[in-house]
This record gives sequence, structure tokens and C-alpha cells, in this order.
Amino acid sequence: MAEPDDPLHRLDPVLTHHIVNTLGWRDLRPLQRAALAPLAGGDDALLLAPTAGGKTEAACFPLLSAMTHQRWNGTSVLYLCPLKALLNNLAPRIDSYAHWLGRRAALWHGDTTQARRRHLRTDPPDILLTTPESLEAMLIGDTTDHTHLLGSVRAVVVDEVHAFAGDDRGWHLLAVLERLERVAGHPIQRVGLSATVGNPHQLLTWLQGARADQRAGQVIAPEPAPSAPAGSPPEGEVELDYVASVDNAAKLVATLHRGEKRLVFCESRRQVEQLGEALRNRGVTTFLSHASLPAEERTRSEQAFAEARDCVIIATSTLELGVDVGDLDRVVQLDAPRTVTSFLQRIGRTGRRTGTVRNCLFLATTRTALLQAAGLLLLWGRDWVEPVTAPPEPRHLVAQQLLALTLQQRTVGDRLWKREWNGLAPFDRSAAPTLDHMVENGFLDRDGGMLFVGPEAEHRFGRRHFSELTASFTAPPQFTVLAGRQEVGRADTAVLTEERAGPRLLLLGGRSWRVTSIDWTRRRVFVEPAEGGGVARWSGGAAGLSYELTRAMREVLLGVEPPVSLTRRAHSALVAWRRDDAPTMVHHTGTLVARDGDTVRWWTWAGYRANATLAATLPSVADQSQRPTDLSLRLRADLTPADWNAAQAGETAPVLPEVDRNAVRGLKFAALLPENLAEATLAARLADVDGARAALAEPVRLQLTPESAHQLH
Repeated sequence: MAEPDDPLHRLDPVLTHHIVNTLGWRDLRPLQRAALAPLAGGDDALLLAPTAGGKTEAACFPLLSAMTHQRWNGTSVLYLCPLKALLNNLAPRIDSYAHWLGRRAALWHGDTTQARRRHLRTDPPDILLTTPESLEAMLIGDTTDHTHLLGSVRAVVVDEVHAFAGDDRGWHLLAVLERLERVAGHPIQRVGLSATVGNPHQLLTWLQGARADQRAGQVIAPEPAPSAPAGSPPEGEVELDYVASVDNAAKLVATLHRGEKRLVFCESRRQVEQLGEALRNRGVTTFLSHASLPAEERTRSEQAFAEARDCVIIATSTLELGVDVGDLDRVVQLDAPRTVTSFLQRIGRTGRRTGTVRNCLFLATTRTALLQAAGLLLLWGRDWVEPVTAPPEPRHLVAQQLLALTLQQRTVGDRLWKREWNGLAPFDRSAAPTLDHMVENGFLDRDGGMLFVGPEAEHRFGRRHFSELTASFTAPPQFTVLAGRQEVGRADTAVLTEERAGPRLLLLGGRSWRVTSIDWTRRRVFVEPAEGGGVARWSGGAAGLSYELTRAMREVLLGVEPPVSLTRRAHSALVAWRRDDAPTMVHHTGTLVARDGDTVRWWTWAGYRANATLAATLPSVADQSQRPTDLSLRLRADLTPADWNAAQAGETAPVLPEVDRNAVRGLKFAALLPENLAEATLAARLADVDGARAALAEPVRLQLTPESAHQLH
């Protein structure tokens, strides 16, 4: 298997023996070969490959070899994942690799029993699979000896690292890793596993944290395939269809590809439920997976789907990450995801068997979804992928970390606290105003030069051993739905309180249920089976489309075709839209301001965040009572060309949008911040300054009356 000077010599011989004889592999994949030397040598790395690209083995094999060669003892490797389901899926495989070398791996997450945790504290595994939230809980818990359990950690593997880096869980992860290095007393090797991203080197630097400039690291990806002819579409069979409704989508899914295993992705839990009910009514063996179903039910569905043949599983992004659901034949996408990255994850579920290709069928239920799917596929055809960037100004996470550190150490010097994150911004001296506010408001106490947990923190976060403090995001309150003693899932408050004639019926798990009683105090709903008519609804949702995606949608409306197969229905719908509506929405020379009845809209095609920024930047012409859309913002109904010219006169710098004070409640740990800092954090996250600046720089065509068409710059 290895030649002289081959990097395979980095592997422990016992490991090599099992790779050949137990796994039956003739060789490693290019990514796995390329990762051997840098990971065995202790370098940081970002491993890039599609789903099922062998990233787990690329990380584990060299680290297991280093564990043996360097005689690491105790828990020396942490394997972090964003989802408990993914950890459950990976644990048996990683444990089997560890056992080849006389080592072992174990799970620790929110579902791990107290008895199992006690055992792991006294007899730590060599590899611990966990989440950042559970790692935080270990650090702040009274019952865990940090040094005994975590003091020997030498390497951390972060699976699906792009899923962390794009939101507040990423800031939380970085801060906890810096504190972990303080516990261990030495730098910890960091290995990220990711799908394709648009900025891999920046993502690696982000993962390396406070001392990135002092750490060796490299991005490792499989060898590129031979270049395709210029202008040819990416590899994969992709088709775009327009079906106009969820029920029509169900008819098509039930009819197409019978006898095959189909994974259908939806963009909301509500769609999952509606499509699931419609397919079951047509006699299709159907399984469901989304965040408001019990974990046990999701696991049963995924296992049953993996073992079945002629069936469909319908999911939100819960199955986008690397949870194994067996040998798939088809991926179907209802409407469109918001990012190319998500699409790559989803189409990567197919084409794994020899002789098969990646495939995805898009079924658009609305014209807007059709345009979004076409724009997304246009970007995909250009090999464009979003950069992953951390949300700006995480002041609320700084406050959370100050409190968590105080719980971990019981007392912290009021001049020494900043060193606990090794200089990682913004968990450094810039956090001083937040700390002062926490002291002034009783979240922290200061006495004799020491900081410790204050009474207000005990009151707000102290329940269940400060368990609320370990989660970096806020989830809307939901009610547990029970049929007898069996949990059916969780329902949103809105679906239980809205006015509705007749019995209250819920749609959950792809079945209808009649509500028999509600325990408002304990947040429990009791139900019994119903024949049909259930309603599914959850609050929350997407935060808007990106500038790049909405611009691609504009290109499609102007006539550019995505490099995929369009059905006759999809083609006809796009032609009709271009003919009937495009003249009042787009113009090839730039953006368009057009009147439609009593409404004037600026069709920027810049995305929600950029449009919110533009509304704040041009208050004299923007309707301040609106909520901008991804495609446009509403202007004053009496707008004239002179008003527009006056608003554009001089240097127009983008202004951060104003924040509704009620929105601050949705920011986890906002109570730990001064109100003005909490609002400033949300404003920075709501804004897209670059997108707004690009829209302001474009020519604008004013079309305020049927006979007017002013070209302005």
C-alpha cells in the first residue's frame, strides 16, 4: 500500500493493516493521503470535500497514529459536531477505528445519561465526541474535574465547521476553545472539516483563533478533476420544474422514480408536514425529519428509511449535514435553499455508488421560488460558492463568556479575566464596558479585586445548573404535544392561539391531531388522532437572501438561462414573467424605480439586508413604515425626480438600519448588555453595507408615469 517516502508511512502499521483487511480499501483517497503528513505533524488544517468525501477518516487516521506514536493518554482528541444526530451517527465508526489501536471513543451530549457522564469523568475515553455547548457545560459544571477530563486534550476536530462559522455558535466555539487551551496549558491542534466554501483560507484562519499568525496550517482539498470545457455545466443531472403547489409536488414525487429511495428537502417545517401528509394520502411510504419532531422519532425515521427501498424521507436542513441515511437514489428540492453551499450539501447525497451521478430535481411551488431556484443554479453553474463569515459584533456572546468564565473558575481577578481568551477579539480588553454593565446590574459581583457570579445572574440563568447559559441562540417557546404518554412533537404558540372555527387540529409528524386540552403553565398539548385538516405553523424563518443570489435572480429575469434542464412548465413560467412583469421590475442598464398604482418601488435586487440599509440611508425618499423585501424597497408615494435627485446629492454613505426594541428580546443574553449596545449589535447584523453601496453606485432609471423614463446616475 505504501512506497518509500510515501506519506502512508505516517500511519501506524496496525491501522494500515485494518484499512486494507477490515475496510477492504486498496488505497486512501487523495484527501486522506494529503492530510496524513500535516495532521500527524501537528499542523492545523481545514479539510474540504463534499458529503461522503472521506473527511472523517482523513482527520481520524493521522490523529490516531499520533496518539499511538506520541503516547497520548487520557482524552486527547475532541470531536465536535453541530448536531447530536451527527455525533450519534459517527460515534460507532470512530470508536471502531480507535479499537484497532486499543483505544476507545465515547459520546457526551444533551441526551447522555448522568450515570454515563459519571463513568466518563472517572474513566475518560481517548476520543470524546461532543458539541460546543456540552463542552461549555463540562467547563462550568461543579461535578467535572476539568484538568482530569480535559487537561490532556491535544487535538480538536470540528466537523461541519462552516455550519458553526456563519452564526453565533461559531463565536461561542472559538471562545470555548481558547478557554480549553488555558485548561490544557498548551496549544491544541485544530482540524476543521467542511463542504466547499468560497473563502477556505479565511475560514482556516478564523478556526485557528487568537494565535492564528503563530500557528502552522493549511487548506487540504482532494485533487481537482480534469477541467471541463469552458462554459459547460457542473457535473450532475439537475432539472428545474414549476409545479405551482405543494399538492402538485406530492403528485409528482408519488409518480416519479417509483421503487427508488428519494430524499426531499423542504425550506420549512410546515412544508415538510404538508408534503408528508399529501404523500401518505397517496399511499407512499413516507418518513419525516425536522427540528420539532422528537429526536427518537427522527432517529426511527432515518433508520427505517436507510433500511427501506421504495420510500421517501422529507426533511428540512436537519439532513443536510453528514447524517447517514443509506444509499440514496434521488434528491428532490421543494422550492430552493438560500445558499449554493446548502445545495452542494444536498446534491452531494447522491451519486455515491459506482456508475451513478449526482442528481437533483427542483420543484418550485411559486413563481418567486422558481426564480430563486433559477438564480441559485446560475451561480452554481459558474462554480460560485458563498464565503462563510462570522456575524459582526457579538457583544452578547462576550457577556455570556464573562459569566461562563466566572462560573468555571468561581472567582476571577478583575484585571486578569481578559487573558483567559488568549487575546481573542472581541473577548479581550474591548469587553470592559460590557463587564462594567454586568457589575453595575448585579450579574457579576466585584469584591477585593475579584469577580464572581452575582444574584441577578443566579435569578435569570441559574435554573438547572445554568443550562440556559450554554446555548448561544434563542429558540421560540414551543409546547410539547402528547398523544397519551407518547410525545408527538412540538408546536408553536401561534398555532395554538390563533382564532379558528371548529376543533383545533394540528398537523405534526405528517398526521392530523385534534387538540383535547392545553396545559399552558407546563407548555403541554394533549391530542388524539384526527382524520385530516391539521394545520402546521412555526414562527421564525429565513433572514433574507444575499446580494449575490438576488442579483442572479435579476439576471434570469433579464433573460439569462441557468445551465440545467428546464421542464416545459418552468420555461413557460419564466417566459411569461419576463414578458408580463419584468418591464416594471428590472432594466438592463441598472436599477429601476417604478410606480405601480399608488405604490412606488425601487427594484434594487440587492437582498433584504442591503435594502434595509438603503431605507435607513435615504430617509427622505424611503417609506419608513415598510419592511423591505429581498428584491425592492418602497419609496414615498409622492416621489418626484427632483426628490430623488436631492436625496442622491452629495456623498451618500450607507447608514445602519434602526432596530425595533422588541427585536432585542430575540438576541440571546441581551439582558447582560446595555440597551444601546444590544441595539447596535442587531443593527450591524441587519445591515449589508457593501450591497447597499453597490446599489447606490448603479445607474437608476425612474419610471414614475407610463410616459416617463428618466435615466439617472
